Amino acid sequence: MAEPSEGGLSFHPMDQFIIKPLFGDAGDPVYWHTITNSTFWMALAVLSVVALFVLGTKGRGIVPGRTQSVAELAYGFVHKMVEDVAGKDALKFFPYIFTLFLFILFANFLALIPTSFSPTSHIAVTAILGFGVFFTVTIVGFVKNGPGFLSLFWVSSAPMALRPILAVIEVISYFVRPVSHSIRLAGNIMAGHAVLKVFAGFAAVTAVAPLSILGVVAIYGLEVLVSAIQAYVFTILTCVYLKDALHPHH
Repeated sequence: MAEPSEGGLSFHPMDQFIIKPLFGDAGDPVYWHTITNSTFWMALAVLSVVALFVLGTKGRGIVPGRTQSVAELAYGFVHKMVEDVAGKDALKFFPYIFTLFLFILFANFLALIPTSFSPTSHIAVTAILGFGVFFTVTIVGFVKNGPGFLSLFWVSSAPMALRPILAVIEVISYFVRPVSHSIRLAGNIMAGHAVLKVFAGFAAVTAVAPLSILGVVAIYGLEVLVSAIQAYVFTILTCVYLKDALHPHH
């Protein structure tokens, strides 16, 4: 919201990311058990997924309706992604990967509703998702391959003199994965929503209102695309990491 001030307009594009209690005053303290705006919109994302895949497909028609078609399209899209990127032996992890994709996708799309809240703009949420993937693939790698999983860090195709250096680089890049995995998602979502808020604030200025409104429409359309792309990127990177865990040999 743009507020008039002595120097013109004052924008607060980051206020939309403040976590507040869902019930009570905005200044009330937030505890681990407090139901917040973030909690509400994450729960709404989960309920939306349930509505699509449980209620929307309960008929299981041979000729699917619109809702069932959307559900089947999403299922087939992620199933093919997992199989193509990580291999057929990775399909046992398909439910986990599919759940990640749907949660991020619905959370991103719901956040585009005016006055809504974006849980995936918070590193606290995306870090849980990113580190969850990191620990999952690491455990899977050691369970399936034992000490052989460490061969992921040893580039046997490189000259012997370079292998120790590359091993250090590979280890560092491996442990950076959950950080980049989570920051990429949160950063892109936060940046897009902040830009939207800035353009919306300029709409209050009569001189630039038409351009501002066109900017809001353009950025909003871009954010719809970004919301889907970020869910896709997070999911396909998860598949790549899973492939490394299942087939660690260079």
